[in-house]
Amino acid sequence: MTSDSTCIFCKIIAGDIPANFVHRDEDVVAITDVNPQAPQHVLVMPVRHIPTFADFVGFEKPELITKVFSVAGQLSRELSANGSRAVINTGPEGGQTVDHLHVHVLAGRQMHWPPG
Repeated sequence: MTSDSTCIFCKIIAGDIPANFVHRDEDVVAITDVNPQAPQHVLVMPVRHIPTFADFVGFEKPELITKVFSVAGQLSRELSANGSRAVINTGPEGGQTVDHLHVHVLAGRQMHWPPG
């Protein structure tokens, strides 16, 4: 599946819902989070609809996860020289609220452990 017509992130990627894009290429997009949990909070996701991080098991194009993490790492550098946190929520118990794989990159404040 390349997109899901019911997925809010697929609609954003398609341009049906406006968003603030901080990165966009043929495989990966990054947008600012509309409900930020830190002064800098971006979401990095594949253009292709992949519901969860767990769905990468046996995925036919494993290089896509490398590209997602590469973009997340670059944005992490750009957001803060003092550090950041990257988070992937998977499934309901993991806190995932949109069924489209995305990496949260948070920066601009002291992070605490455990996260919650």
